[in-house]
Amino acid sequence: MLPLILLLHIFIGATLAGVAIVVVLVMGWGGLWPILGAVGAGFLAAFPVAWLVARNLRGDG
Repeated sequence: MLPLILLLHIFIGATLAGVAIVVVLVMGWGGLWPILGAVGAGFLAAFPVAWLVARNLRGDG
């Protein structure tokens, strides 16, 4: 199941990071560190989401 989680993490992480960047920019925080923080938050938040999606795709959940 690990390869499926990692594959899903690529797409889910990019999506969540993109959403977080848009939120940061809309809030008016256009600096380097808020944007990098948003990318990091999206990257880290994608791990449990990818695990849940993989579990449901495999029928374990």
